[in-house]
Amino acid sequence: MTETSSGVAIEGAVVDMPAPRIEEQPVRAANGFVMLGIAVVLVLAGLALLIVGIVMLARGQGGLWLVVLTCLATLAGLVLFFGLTAVAPGEARVVQLLGRYVGTLRTPGFQWVNPITVRRRVSTRIRNHETDVTKVNDADGNPIQIATVVVWQVQDTAQAVFEVDDFVEFVAIQAETAVRHIAGSYPYDSHGDPRLSLRDNAEEINEQLSTEIAARVAAAGVKIIESRIIHLAYAPEIAHAMLRRQQAGAVVAARQRIVEGAVGMVEMALDKLAEHDVVELDEERKAAMVSNLLVVLVGDRDTQPIVNTGTLYQ
Repeated sequence: MTETSSGVAIEGAVVDMPAPRIEEQPVRAANGFVMLGIAVVLVLAGLALLIVGIVMLARGQGGLWLVVLTCLATLAGLVLFFGLTAVAPGEARVVQLLGRYVGTLRTPGFQWVNPITVRRRVSTRIRNHETDVTKVNDADGNPIQIATVVVWQVQDTAQAVFEVDDFVEFVAIQAETAVRHIAGSYPYDSHGDPRLSLRDNAEEINEQLSTEIAARVAAAGVKIIESRIIHLAYAPEIAHAMLRRQQAGAVVAARQRIVEGAVGMVEMALDKLAEHDVVELDEERKAAMVSNLLVVLVGDRDTQPIVNTGTLYQ
């Protein structure tokens, strides 16, 4: 078990991802409707006073200062409009001022922030990523095909935006990398050996896959909710041979059960004959009886009985 820099332990793997240099923090925001009202009042009042100032200038009563003041008020109202921001449920806005991260808007609704900031929209909804069917070699060197689905969600918007170039593409590539590593670390089938396999230990493999993907994408502020293998098969070039091997194993196991049952029935028959003193059999006749019973019980075809109408020894 190895501890990674992102604080996630992975069995049999080292994922040395750099520690995040930034963390999400809330940004100060004002009520959007209040600021909208203020902006509208400034613009309307500025326009009204502008008309008054122009009239005063036309009459020679001065009013230049009033015209300048109204222009400034109108300009301030227009600038306030650029700070209005609507945040929908399931998304956030990463606010950046002159290249510096200021904070994140997560509260849904109509809000107002500094109008000269840049606001980047980041979805915080739960997403699915389905990897392509990938051809890899398992731990035994057999070529297999595997595909998974990863359920993930942005947990830290600042890390998602500033720690990686494109966090969606980053999750896709790291998920495929983890799938290839897990598929190559375990055999497709254990073949009776006491070891984990991709086919027989799906829950354990899915858990380790989720752990490794989580460690790989933790620096990007992404949380892995679940990951599961949705397609697992031998590659076409060996699928037929592996199918014959599985069928042969099933036939051997079935024959073993049949032989065990037949031997038990023969033992019970001999014990019953001896217990009730039905007939006395020497070792040669016991051997013949055992042979005949095993042929009847183990054979895969119906037997043709031969009726002996003479003595036991004819």
